[in-house]
Order: sequence, then C-alpha cells, then structure tokens
Amino acid sequence: MMLGDPQAWKRRLVSLDERILQRILYVWNGCVGRLQGQPEEDDITINLVDLLVNDPVVRTLCHWIEYQFEPFGIDDQGATFSKGIIDLAVLLDWDRETYLPYECKRLNTVHQGKRSSLATPYVNEGLMRFVTEQYAEGLPVGCMLGYVMDGDLPFGLQQVQAAITANATPLRARGGVTNGGALPSIERFSTGHERAGPTWIEVRHVLLPFAAIDLPRGGSGGWEPQKASNKTSNVSDFKRAAREHESKFSPK
Repeated sequence: MMLGDPQAWKRRLVSLDERILQRILYVWNGCVGRLQGQPEEDDITINLVDLLVNDPVVRTLCHWIEYQFEPFGIDDQGATFSKGIIDLAVLLDWDRETYLPYECKRLNTVHQGKRSSLATPYVNEGLMRFVTEQYAEGLPVGCMLGYVMDGDLPFGLQQVQAAITANATPLRARGGVTNGGALPSIERFSTGHERAGPTWIEVRHVLLPFAAIDLPRGGSGGWEPQKASNKTSNVSDFKRAAREHESKFSPK
C-alpha cells in the first residue's frame, strides 16, 4: 500500500524508472543477441528480466524484478484474486501493492514482407489497463516498453501516438503527449490519464529497436552496452538475489 505524500512517491518512482531504463539499455544488446528472427513478446521480456536480475547495479536499486507479476485484488467477500499479469514489475519491498509496472508490447512486426504496426493493441491491451487500474491500482506512475521489431522508431512512434490521440476519450488522456529526455537509439514520451476517484497516472513510454544499440561508453550513468550473452540463470539464482537485496525506496 502506498502511504505518505503522493507527490513524493511519484518522484521516487520516476527516479527509479530513469535508473532502471539505464540498466535496460545496458543489457539490451545482450538480450537481442540471445534471440533470432522475430521472437514473441514473452521471449524478449523473459530474457530481459533474466539479464536485469543478474545486473549488480539493479540489485542495489530495488527488492526484486518479477517476470509476469500478478497484482492482487480483493472481492466483496474479502477473497484475494489475480487482476491479470503485468509483463515486468520492479518491486520495492515485500508489499505487493507498491511496485513500478512495465507493460511490454511488440510494434512493427513483419510477416511475409508485410508490416503491422500493432499500435492499436499497444493502446487497447496495454495502456488502457493503467487507466482502468487493472494495473498500478492507486499508483501514480506506470511504464510501457515497445519492442520495435523492424527498428523503424520514427514510424513506430508516429503510429503509437496517432493511436493514443484517436483513443483520447476512452483513455481519459489529459495534457497530450509530452516528449521525454533525448537519449540515443530510443524514443521516449509520457502521457497523463485521469482515473476514477479522480486520481491521475503518468505513463512513461519507451520504444526500443529490436537491434543492437550504440550508446556512449563509460561515465557515472553506466550507459556502456553489455555484449551478447547466452548465459541463462536458474531458479536458485533468482531466489538468492531476492533474499540478498532489499529496497532502498521505502518512504521515510
């Protein structure tokens, strides 16, 4: 449960997203190097999570990163049920209600020479779930990762933003699209949405090309890309990491 100043929580989650994004970019080449052709969304995400949980910097940032995290709801009888499956969740501590969610979608898939933008599913089966609070209930920040399979970021960005604009009313979008800070090899923007209550959520979007990326090396930001790796961790690695690292983001 999120207790304390909502704005303070939002600042913490935004800061955490910035640092997790740095590590996503750091391991991205290793993730791409493991997979061939046009892999499915789940195949990309599980390899991305595997690389992140074994990254020593990530282990200082959060309690755990969970693949296919299921947030709980409570029915009228007080029984707990699953509200669905979030592709990737950064857990701050043992509290399952406080996390940074990432919904992942493929974009610009190519089949038999024909390209499908998949921008509509990105919006209706991804972004919309933050608006309805199926994901990130009561939380001020959510995230979307778009895997741009053909590497055409400008087209992917154009199609996604057009789909958001076309669905502005059901998305309860407020304030339009805000461009994110410039980073090489990716596209970033954010959208704001009114939810029941009323409350607001900022959804932070990142589009990544499904290809090796070239980032500035060195520096305190840790942007040096990781080389491709075929190493896959076993379950004991995940459990050991979960025991060893606790969140540094609990509100004071």
